[in-house]
Amino acid sequence: MSRYSRARKVHNQTVEGRRAVLESLRAGRDIKKVIMVEGIELGPQLNEIVVLASEAGVDVQAVSRKELDAQSQTKKNQGVIAVVSDPRYHDTEQLIVEAQTDGKVPLVVMLDGIEDPHNLGAIARTANAVGANGIIIPDRRAVGITAGAVRASAGALEHIKVSRVTNLNRTIERLKELGVTVIGLDADGDVLYSAVDFVKPVVIVVGSEGRGLSRLVREKCDQIVSIPMIGELSSLNASVSAGIVLYEVFRQRQ
Repeated sequence: MSRYSRARKVHNQTVEGRRAVLESLRAGRDIKKVIMVEGIELGPQLNEIVVLASEAGVDVQAVSRKELDAQSQTKKNQGVIAVVSDPRYHDTEQLIVEAQTDGKVPLVVMLDGIEDPHNLGAIARTANAVGANGIIIPDRRAVGITAGAVRASAGALEHIKVSRVTNLNRTIERLKELGVTVIGLDADGDVLYSAVDFVKPVVIVVGSEGRGLSRLVREKCDQIVSIPMIGELSSLNASVSAGIVLYEVFRQRQ
């Protein structure tokens, strides 16, 4: 008897790709089913996916490549997708409170209008690597936790908490009331990022791919920092900028 059952076509939130599906299972996300290409060779990752799915009581189904691709949102699924519940977003204040309760110095990343899921995913991957407590995103004109973002994060979005807010400016004001310093990244910043004290509780604000920091968000920041460049280009990719500064935070806190 086949270890898989047949699947019907679905139109749901998905997590796609071997690493992303594996991390979703490891993180204990609410998964409705795992769907694989029938006859696919089970290497180490796929085998672990099947084992973890079985332990969690998640059905593993087999479909043709054509059927799988029809259900795929990214079309880069590596032969496996998970149909999942809608992503869970967390309370912003809890990101700070939980860090303090755990005896940690809060480090949160705020994204001001990031629209590319690959940038969100890359930033989440770095934020998770340096031990950030969470990511804050706006609920309008910005990417959320999509299949593409989760895949780009290599599953990191399954492990780091994300808060989705209606107003970044009011959120910044509340974060300041909680004793957090808000630092924006901008090519025209008046201080080099390496000269800033990141040992204290901080929120790092990263602007959108094309416009950078919005005017009001920039005005709300306690400090605007820049990354030095000597080449012909005037700015870095948003995820690269975030990565450079996040690792400076990590370095200072060691």
